[in-house]
Amino acid sequence: MERGGDQRTKEDIAKYGCSVMHVFDTEGDLPPFAYSIGIQQETGAPEVVVIGLKRPMAHSVINEYNNRVREGERFEVGKYYEGFLEGFEIYIGAVPPSVYSDYFGQNIDFYDGRDFQVLRLSIRRPKVSGHGPTMPQSRSFIGNLCLQRRARTMPLNMPIDTDQQQQEAASPQSVVVRSSSR
Repeated sequence: MERGGDQRTKEDIAKYGCSVMHVFDTEGDLPPFAYSIGIQQETGAPEVVVIGLKRPMAHSVINEYNNRVREGERFEVGKYYEGFLEGFEIYIGAVPPSVYSDYFGQNIDFYDGRDFQVLRLSIRRPKVSGHGPTMPQSRSFIGNLCLQRRARTMPLNMPIDTDQQQQEAASPQSVVVRSSSR
């Protein structure tokens, strides 16, 4: 099936099974994030987003997910998985479709709409002596993640508030960087 999106996205998907978009705040106040495009088309598994990791590490985590789902592995929301980063587990979380327009524009273009799913991959902090394992602080982490898209800023897990959008509308603060999956 011919999908939308730009030519480079299509070429990356044909060659690697997905394309990866990296987004970061030029001011450095907000954590960067990266997300996949095309995994759901190629494997039936959801797309993924990784928040707060530097570009090479985020890319590596997305590539590992892509390789594993291409081999048939599937991941469940609310569970931990090993083998993405040595010494760390990855927690799988759901991303609500209500935020897709604010963060996954390239997927919307590629899929010609919002008919796709996205999972959040979060690193579980290692056990520290005297303390039990900790859950990734995904809620507060994502709650603090605000990225500029279409001249508005919106936290990833907050409902859309048009008054807030109007107050926060300003010059773009985020940069999108595309890179091939390998």
